[in-house]
Amino acid sequence: MIHETKSKTLKSSADTFTSLGFRIPSLQGRSDPFRYIGEELQLVEETLARAIRSREQSLTDIAAHTILGGGKRVRPAVTILAFLAFGGKKASDIVDIAAAMELIHTATLLHDDIIDGAETRRGKDSAYKKFGLKSTLVAGDFLFIKAFEFAGKFDERVVQWTADACSLLTEGEMLQGHFNRNRDVTLDDYIEIVKRKTASLFHTGGKVGAYLAGADSNQIEATERYGLNMGIAFQVVDDILDVVGHVELLGKPTGMDLRDGNPSLPIILALQGRESAVCEAFECEQPSENQIAAALAALRTGNAIEAAKTISKHYAEDALKSIKKLPPSLYRNGLKTLVRLIIDRDF
Repeated sequence: MIHETKSKTLKSSADTFTSLGFRIPSLQGRSDPFRYIGEELQLVEETLARAIRSREQSLTDIAAHTILGGGKRVRPAVTILAFLAFGGKKASDIVDIAAAMELIHTATLLHDDIIDGAETRRGKDSAYKKFGLKSTLVAGDFLFIKAFEFAGKFDERVVQWTADACSLLTEGEMLQGHFNRNRDVTLDDYIEIVKRKTASLFHTGGKVGAYLAGADSNQIEATERYGLNMGIAFQVVDDILDVVGHVELLGKPTGMDLRDGNPSLPIILALQGRESAVCEAFECEQPSENQIAAALAALRTGNAIEAAKTISKHYAEDALKSIKKLPPSLYRNGLKTLVRLIIDRDF
């Protein structure tokens, strides 16, 4: 059973990211994106808590298990910051679509855990393990529907952009499946997967926020590029953490991409370098724990991690370049800091 969320002051960016599995350096005087939009993010939390209520208690329980069980809320943050950066004033004009971005993201997490057979999510049992395949699948559908209940309050362009993001998500999942345990996967294939699967909600949230604030077409396009490149950088860092991250902070074992056969960036780079232990584990339908351990050791001592870090920083810099011409404000600075917080996570 869930309860009405009470108003409270949200944690700073550093506290928020640390509590959700990240080690990051001090903000060192940077604008704190979570603090500057604390009121709006609190409204998003309250909106999410209301949105997942259903006459079928099991749907509410499954949705609450994932959506209220921790989450960085980066996608709503991007949407809100973009809105405020272009002079958006009323929180009521942006909260519903920001919540819709998080509902769609959570729906994909539920479905991803089914596809991957994942047993853990954010340091606890995944919904798939706790509630079973059928109920979790239906709960994911429920959240997609609730997301469009909110998106449908806006004009046709916003609805279409939201639908396009969902289409990209499904295409990205299919494309990733095509390259599951497929040694022929290339860096270009990887970037295309990530653009569709991870970055779609980042760039959609950014351009929707800018659009609803009244930004012109060039500004909307710049904010969309910001979200696209930020989303790619975000996924690359996640891939790196799957190899070198701290288990107690990740909330799941390392090496999940190897176990599931997902073509993460470090794996692809190691495949291109013909690293035998990685090739063996990645191509094996059910790799043993010894194979996983050997592949992780090879990834950690080889060149793939440093190369992946370089790529993540490249996309982060492209994201920052995209918003250089945004009107100067705390919210533009917040968008910049958000990128740095993602890239500066302690490996």
